Amino acid sequence: MLPYLVGIFAATTALVLFTGLYAMSAEGTFNEKYSNVLMRWRVGLQGVTLALLALFFLLTDST
Repeated sequence: MLPYLVGIFAATTALVLFTGLYAMSAEGTFNEKYSNVLMRWRVGLQGVTLALLALFFLLTDST
């Protein structure tokens, strides 16, 4: 189950990243309204993804 969660969060992080890149390239209200919010979401999702990945490596026996 844990590898699937890592994949889901990684894909969601990528989606938010590309949406944020689009927001930065677009001029107008969308950029002003959502650029900072999308950056915060990306950072949070990256943190969750890395924590899940670290948990996955800790729980798998690599001996």
